[in-house]
Parts: sequence; C-alpha cells; structure tokens
Amino acid sequence: MEKQANKLNNFLVLHKSIQLVLSLVLFGFFFQASAQERVPFDQGKKYFLADVNVVGKITFNTQTVVTFTGLEKGSEISVPGEEISSAIKKLGKLGLFNEISFYVNKVENDSIYLDLHLEELPKLNKVRIVGVKKNKIEGLIKDNGLTENKVVNENLITTTKNYIENKYKKDGFFNTKVNVNTVQDTSTVNQVNMLVSIDKGTKVKIDKIDFIGNSKLSDKALKKAMKDTKQKKFTRIFKASKFIKDKYKTDLEKVIDVYKEKGFRDARIISDTVSYNKEKNALAVGIKVEEGNRYYFGDIKFLGNTVYSDQGLSKALGLRKGDVYNGVLLEKRIADKTKPDGEDITNLYQNNGYLFSSINAVEVKTANDTIDFEIRVTEGPIAYFNKITVVGNDKTNDQVIYRELRTKPGEKYSKEQLVRTIREIGQLGFFDPETIDPKFKNVDSGAGTVDIEYNLAEKGASQIELQGGYGGGGFIGTLGLSFNNFSAKNMFNKSAYRPLPMGDGQKVSLRLQASTFFRTYSASFSEPWFGGKKPVQFNSSISYSQQYLNNFITFEVDRTKSFNILTLSVGIAKRLTVPDDFFVLSQSVSYQHYELNNYNTGLFTFGDGTSRNLAYTIGITRNNKGVNPIFPTYGSEFSFSAKFTPPYSLFDNVNYATIGSQEEYKFKYTGSPYTGPNGILVNEGDYLESLPSSTNPFPNRVARFQDGAADPSKVDQQKFNWLEYYKVKFKADWYTKLFGKLVMRSLSEFGFLGAYNQSRGSIPFERFFLGGDGMQMFAMDGRETIQLRGYPNNSITPINSNGEQLGATIYNKFSLEMRYPITLKASASIYALAFLEAGSSYDSFRNYNPFALNRSAGVGLRVFMPAFGLLGIDFAKGFDALPGQSAPNGWETHFIIGQQF
Repeated sequence: MEKQANKLNNFLVLHKSIQLVLSLVLFGFFFQASAQERVPFDQGKKYFLADVNVVGKITFNTQTVVTFTGLEKGSEISVPGEEISSAIKKLGKLGLFNEISFYVNKVENDSIYLDLHLEELPKLNKVRIVGVKKNKIEGLIKDNGLTENKVVNENLITTTKNYIENKYKKDGFFNTKVNVNTVQDTSTVNQVNMLVSIDKGTKVKIDKIDFIGNSKLSDKALKKAMKDTKQKKFTRIFKASKFIKDKYKTDLEKVIDVYKEKGFRDARIISDTVSYNKEKNALAVGIKVEEGNRYYFGDIKFLGNTVYSDQGLSKALGLRKGDVYNGVLLEKRIADKTKPDGEDITNLYQNNGYLFSSINAVEVKTANDTIDFEIRVTEGPIAYFNKITVVGNDKTNDQVIYRELRTKPGEKYSKEQLVRTIREIGQLGFFDPETIDPKFKNVDSGAGTVDIEYNLAEKGASQIELQGGYGGGGFIGTLGLSFNNFSAKNMFNKSAYRPLPMGDGQKVSLRLQASTFFRTYSASFSEPWFGGKKPVQFNSSISYSQQYLNNFITFEVDRTKSFNILTLSVGIAKRLTVPDDFFVLSQSVSYQHYELNNYNTGLFTFGDGTSRNLAYTIGITRNNKGVNPIFPTYGSEFSFSAKFTPPYSLFDNVNYATIGSQEEYKFKYTGSPYTGPNGILVNEGDYLESLPSSTNPFPNRVARFQDGAADPSKVDQQKFNWLEYYKVKFKADWYTKLFGKLVMRSLSEFGFLGAYNQSRGSIPFERFFLGGDGMQMFAMDGRETIQLRGYPNNSITPINSNGEQLGATIYNKFSLEMRYPITLKASASIYALAFLEAGSSYDSFRNYNPFALNRSAGVGLRVFMPAFGLLGIDFAKGFDALPGQSAPNGWETHFIIGQQF
C-alpha cells in the first residue's frame, strides 16, 4: 500500500483552472491534478516559496504579475492552500485572463518552485458596425467603449448587445436585434476584430390606448396625463409615439396623480396590458382603472409648530376645509420636489435655519367623503453653516468664488441662499452650471452644524470671437479675443502666464470689426469687484471707428468720404439690497467725437464738420435668471435705462425756432436788378439784410439758401455741434419651464429717443434700426440694431421721400420663443427653438401705433462652444410688407455668430 501511495504521489501535481462566471459574484475556483508535470510533493505541507515563473501567452511584465498575486519569495505557503487560492482570485478579478493555473515545477527539500500559467483574453483590434447610418457609428463605438486594445470578454459582448438594443427600443424600434461576433485577427497577436450587426426593424408605434372603467375622467384627460406614452396621431409634432417601458410605468403613476388632483384619493390601476400586433406593427395599450369616490378636505390641524403660527402655516399651505381633495397639490405645498426654491412649508422652515425639520401630512379621520388631516411638524434645532469649501477650481482663484457665496460660516442655514449661491456661481461663466454640486458633509444634528462642499468643473473662460453676417451688400465680420477670467495684477508676473494671467474674474476684450465700407477697433476692461470688498463692477472702453460713404443700391464705396468716431466710456454698476439683492444700479459717462469728411447722407445736411456727444446713462436691472446663463430655465430679467446729455439749448442763447430763417441771415442777391419797396436798387452780388416775409420782394426762398449765405448745412452744424437728447429703453425677459426640458421665453422691448427742445429737433445719431439678425453691424453713429427675424437687416425702419433709411426715434418689439435643449455639456451646449415675433419702428411719437406691427415666425438652432461663443441659424417668414412695399416679405435665413444669448 505504501509503495502504491508513493507511486500515486509521483503522478500528483498542482493544477488550478478557473471558471469565471461574469455576473454579480465571482462564483468559484477549482483545483484539479495535471499530468503535465510529475513532480512529487506533499499536499497540505508547508513549503517555502522559492520562485514563481509565469508562463503562457501574455503581454504584461511577468514580475508585475507575480507582485500583484501577493506571493512573495521566501514566504511560507501551503500547496494547495489559502495563499494560492487568494492569488487566483486577485488575478481573476482583473478580468484580463481566461485561464489561470498553478503547477509545481520543482521541490527541493522545504522549498517549492511554482509555474503560473496564464492565457490572456483577446484584445480588440477593429470594430465594424453595419445596419445603421454612418454618422451614428462613431457614437455607438464611443458609448460602448469599443476602443482599440480593449479586453474582449463575454461581458463586453453582452453589454454592447444590450445597450444597442435598448437604445433603439427607446427610439421606438421595438423589434431591434443585435448580433456581436468576433474573429481572430491573423495579422496580430491575440487580437480580434468585432462585427456588430444591427437590425432595427421598423419603428413600432402605439396604435391605441384604451382606458376601461373610467367614468369620472375622460379618456382624453387620462391620455393627456401620460407625458411620454402617446397614441400615434398625424397631427402630433413635439412628442413621438413610442413605447419605453420605464417611462410607461412612470406615466401610469401620473394617471393616478390626475385622479388625486381631482379628489379621487382611492383611484388605482387594476391591470394594464401591452400587446403587439404583428400585422400593423403597432402596440395596443389597455389600462383598467378603479376610480373610487371623490373626497374633500376636512379639518387641517398643525401639531408641533412653535416657530410659525397655525395661521401662518395655513396660509402657506393654501388649502381650506371644503376644498376638493388634491393629493398632488398637498404634497407640493408641504415639499415641492420639482422646485428647489419652491414656496412650500418645508422650504419655509429650511430658509430659516431649520435644516433638520420634517413635515408630514397624516390622515386622521375619514367620514363619508371628508378627510381630516394633521400636519405634524418636527422642527428640530437651528442649523448653522460651519465649513464652506470649494473644489474643482483649477484656474479660478478661491476669492473669486468665495465672494459670490451666500452661504457663509456661522450664518443660519438657508436653502434659499444655497440655491442662490448655485445660481451666482453659474452666472460667473467660468464653470459648467449643469454640474455644480453642493455636497452636505459632517451634518451634525446634535451640534446643529453642516459643512458644504461646492464641487465645480472649470470650463473655457476665454473666447475667440468670430461674428459675421451679410448686410449692406457685403460680409461684415468681427475678430476678437475675450479673456473672461483675466488677472490684471499678475500682468508682470512671468510665472502666471499660462498662456495669460488668469483667475481673478476680470474681463478684457480686444476686437476688430470690419467690412468693405467700415472698420472699428475697440478695447474694454471690466472688474466685477472694484476695490475688492463690494460687488461694484467697473467698466471702461475705448474705440475708434471709420466708415466710408457707400451707395446702398450699387454698393460702391468711396474711400475719400469718411465718417470717423472716437469713443471713450467709464462706468460702475452696484448690486443693491433694496427691494432685494437681484437689483443692480448702473451708471456711466461716455464721450464721442464725430468727424465728417465730405460725408453727405440723407440723415443730416452737413457733410464736413464735427459733432460731440457727452452723455450720462443710468440704468436699473433685476436679473434672477437661472441657473445656466446660456440656457436659463427660470427667472426673469427686467431693465430700464435712461441716457441724457446736458440741455445746451437752455444756456447757448440760440433761438432754434428761427435759426436758418430769413430773419437770421444776410444773403447775396443773384437775380436781375430790382428796385425794392423803399426805392433801393438791388443789383446782382449785393448783400442784403433779409426782410420780414410779409415784405420780402424775393418769393423764391430756396434760391436764397442755395447761395450759401444761409446754407442749411451750416445750420445743422450749429444744431448738432454738441448733441442734445434723452433716450429711454425698457426690456422685460421671462423664462418659464413648461414641462420636461421645454422652456418658454417671453420678451418685450421699447425704446424712445426724445428732444428737450422741439425747435432743435431729434438728433440724426443714436437712432433705432429694426429688423434682421440684430447683430451690431456698422454702429458708427450710435445706432442700435434690434433683432426682428423674418426681415432683412435694418429694414423695418422709416424711410424718407428719397427712399433713404433715416432710423427711428421710437420702437417696440414682442417675442415668444420655445426652447428645447439637445445637450448642455460643457464642451458644447446645443438647443433648438421656435419663435413668434412682432415689432415696428417710427420716426416720431405722432406716428406711433403699438398695434401696427410687422409679424414673423420661424425655427432655429443655437450652438455654444466656450472657445467661440454662440453660433446660430434661424429660418423665419415675415408675414407683412417692408416700408414702401405692398407684398409680404416671405422667408429669410439669418446666420448668427457671437450674438448674446
């Protein structure tokens, strides 16, 4: 027996094979004897590990593999034993090998030598996807992580197949089938090529949705409640008919919510079925409901409240005895989960420091159709902000962020201030607003403290500005650099240039705007916290512009005739605290010097000379748009501004009512000799004092002015040497989330340019030009271009008898936009929009008619990339005629580059 046992021992070797079950649990490892080596050893005996030799087809460093197993030379191990089993588990969890085996190579006294045999899983070489459009292939490869040298195992194949099938099922391709095959690549070592075959089949829609058992609410009302599960209908545009299981389950809950809103507390869905009709390639949905009875609110009592009175909480709840029971509204009034800053009782407490409070509505009695409630309040202790930290700001200095925080250590906890802080950080423009995440840390109800950590993700702050469009018969473009997170104090610090000194939140812009008939050079600087202690923004700018006279019919440019402008401006803007801290008061002083060199247009009569514009502007703005400045989803912006010049006509001793008339000037007679009323002989070339019009012997007054002694250009030069005017503008901009991600924007604008002295009249500068894409083209004379899509640029503007656009002194505009985001990632934000617009402009208040508007409608797309700003395109149809025309304008295409949001 002993001899047989020794013989058996000579054939015994250690062999470990691995069965990897790719699921939630690594199922097990099994040892078996191998006949490859006949090295005798004693099972269970303790050996000193002399060496581990890695064999097999692997590309990894063998020493790294051995180190990872945890098997160390000289350590004492059992064969087989726990050490070997642990090493196999560690290697198995890597998911890199399809075979892991240990063999005894040699035994010398108490030392043992092991061979570790490994077979690597194949790696991915090339991927080919068939059955879908070429522009979809790259996205599928990226989404599934099918990158070169990716380890190919059953898990990768299964998850790829499931992902693609589910993706197309969500798009309505209910019968999508995907096959994933791998083939050994003979040109490489241990690599495979993957072929993914996709058969989407035809799109499956919902043919009908039937409700059974409903008598209190109509099928139409219940179908409307299902936001994402819609019956196919040829008039349906914004919501496709497709079946997505998860969204369908959510829609079933919304059906019950509709009943709860109408008082049917006991409503429930008894059963639901989804059947596929192969012939129609469509689904039929059947939903059986039990409605129950309608209920009403009874007594509503508050328990546990000491901070707020019953009357105060009852007012906040907004529900009274006798109201129809509305379970959905009751939940929202207690805690509105859809609005972080909602006006509910939970926020009422949390905005006053009661972070640990809880409010629950409990039914305490039901009698017939009436339900009594108790609102049980657990107030808890007041919480205070303790440690406030910010992470993720790699470029922006801490102080730039901390000065915007509304949550400060030692202050009472306020959810309202927390939400406001998120908005303020997002408005900086330095971080991705969609990923701002305030994490609660070290929440200590005993001490009444909470730490907040704001997690941020930096995005590109500097931009290359590329703005362009067609206007005036040519391309008008802008090239500029905007550094929106500049640091002026580090300009002379060489180590701060990466590539420029950044991080202090200042803004520097350099721009060159040019076309065939004008060019503008400008530079601006903005400091949002002037002095560093208060949110007072300082702005300054300088620009020089030169415009050449051009023919708007032939588009010919005469560079010997120019209009030059030098502009300087400084201003400050201060955040107010009353009525609330969303208000900003801004003030600025600007000076413009106009120089005309043989530049004659219909807007004013003098073509040579100068004019000056010294103005003071004051404005007040309330902006609580949030949270993403590129795609706001809530809030509004109201602004009112007034621009004034000094009233020169009050102290310049000029009678503007008679300036330029015959009483003001001498003139040179150019006609035949004439004897005047007093017997005075008048000869050609004589200079005469003008006579009152009643005794004027020269009825042709025009001829008198043509002589030059009373040249109207000199009159206008005197009128407009220093510009005198006031300018008032108002703008209201609202954002409302309708449902899901769909946002409605409502906009109204009004502007008026007036004169202190009506005898002096309205100035030819600073006027409004309405129509087109709204981009500031050649704003040489202080003009403002107002967007009104569906019409050519600046086309909705009054014209004179010669067909020249002189600009408007008054305008109004209304706009309604529906916006839907396609993606709001930091790398690129994209949204689609549809709009209705109407507006008009007038040459005087006498002609103002707010209801005589030019209307338009259209669709568009916006793409925002941090490095280039906003890019967009709009297709719009103008329903009304342009000034001086009779036919509707029709379709226009507007390209928008670099315009504000």
